[in-house]
This record gives sequence, C-alpha cells and structure tokens, in this order.
Amino acid sequence: MIRRRVVVSGTVQGVFFRDTCRRTAEARGVAGWVRNAPDGTVEAVFEGDPESVDKLVEWAHQGPPAAVVDAVSVTEEEPQGLPGFDVR
Repeated sequence: MIRRRVVVSGTVQGVFFRDTCRRTAEARGVAGWVRNAPDGTVEAVFEGDPESVDKLVEWAHQGPPAAVVDAVSVTEEEPQGLPGFDVR
C-alpha cells in the first residue's frame, strides 16, 4: 500500500473535480479524500495499491473535462489505512 498527496492548480474548482475524483478513486478501489483549498487549488490524498494510486495521480494531471490543470505537486506519505474515499 502507498499514499500520495497531490495539490492541483489551475481551473480546478467549480468544474466537478472533487466529485469526479471521488468516483474515479472508488472505481479503482483507492481510499483517501479530496477538498477545495482556500487558495483555489484542489488537494487530495490517495491510498491503495501502487498501480491504482499511480493511475489516480496520472488522472489528477488532467482532471474532469472542464478542468484546466496548470500544475500538480505530488508528495509521498506514509499510508494511514483510510477507509473509503471522502469529499471534504
């Protein structure tokens, strides 16, 4: 199991980024959470098997169709065994 924290910048709020992220994570069996940050970015944590988490990180570089992603910061963290995936 691995854990990655991503911070996505660009036009990423108000474009269904969080809900699409949740649905994509659930479909891949990835746990974690996603939230809008006050600075206009979207922050997310993904936990699960390496292949699935890597696919979510890859997805974050593009996001849903209405998003315009300018940059994605990825940080490795220690897994915490989160249950399910939440929109915060």
